[in-house]
Amino acid sequence: MNPSQLQSLVERFFSAGPDAIGNPAARDTFLHFRDALERGQMRAAAPDPASPTGWKVNVWVKQGILLGFRLGVLEEIPSAALSFVDKETYPARRITASDGVRVVPGGSSIRAGAYLARGVVCMPPMYINTGAWVDEGTMVDSHALVGSCAQIGKRVHLSAAAQIGGVLEPVNASPVIIEDDVLVGGNCGVYEGTIVRQGAVLAAGTILTRGTPVFDLVHGTVLRSGDDTPLIIPPEAVVVAGSRAVTRGKGQEWGLSLYAAVIVKYRDDKTSLSTTLEDLLR
Repeated sequence: MNPSQLQSLVERFFSAGPDAIGNPAARDTFLHFRDALERGQMRAAAPDPASPTGWKVNVWVKQGILLGFRLGVLEEIPSAALSFVDKETYPARRITASDGVRVVPGGSSIRAGAYLARGVVCMPPMYINTGAWVDEGTMVDSHALVGSCAQIGKRVHLSAAAQIGGVLEPVNASPVIIEDDVLVGGNCGVYEGTIVRQGAVLAAGTILTRGTPVFDLVHGTVLRSGDDTPLIIPPEAVVVAGSRAVTRGKGQEWGLSLYAAVIVKYRDDKTSLSTTLEDLLR
């Protein structure tokens, strides 16, 4: 089944709503779709030079993922020590040596429908949800989360406890996108469709959402999301968690400050040298 045929069938069965439940053809279509997702033959969002953000959301792919939830039924999932109950259309994905992916022992889980390219390293415990795309040479460190449909580029380091948010609905909403060669520090959170451009560094504890203003000290500007565009972190930017003073009312009287994300510099040779340790661990 080629991608265009698969797209046509996914759109048809998704539009059928509850009528698709119990239809063997709908289930067969979804299983073909899920396998194609895992092979990287399509993705929830893909680079698109013609788009204002450089990325295009593939609505039909997100429809296919939602179709799997609609068709699935709750089942007990076998486990040696713990009890799990979930939609049987989304079991844990099995990784084999032929995939070229390292999944280090210790309680990690990768859901069916997630794509992991060769050279990905998964340090326990971490979780990658269905529809996510994790590209070559990326490390997903301990307690890190890659949400549904999140797009992670090549040679990214998601440090311990980094949270990359996902999005399924609305189907036209852009997922979080982390481009190539980005370093996401420990305990960072990137949510609500934020795009982090190639080579950027998020220092430990940085939180980015659609409503987060980012203060660029280098260029003297404030970066914000727009009505139709997400928050976008520029290439090579080094972002740290900072604060800004409350300048009116009780907040000023009490000397309060609010969280702020701050670009303090743009990546240079010294910044790059400080991130080379991860290459020794691969």
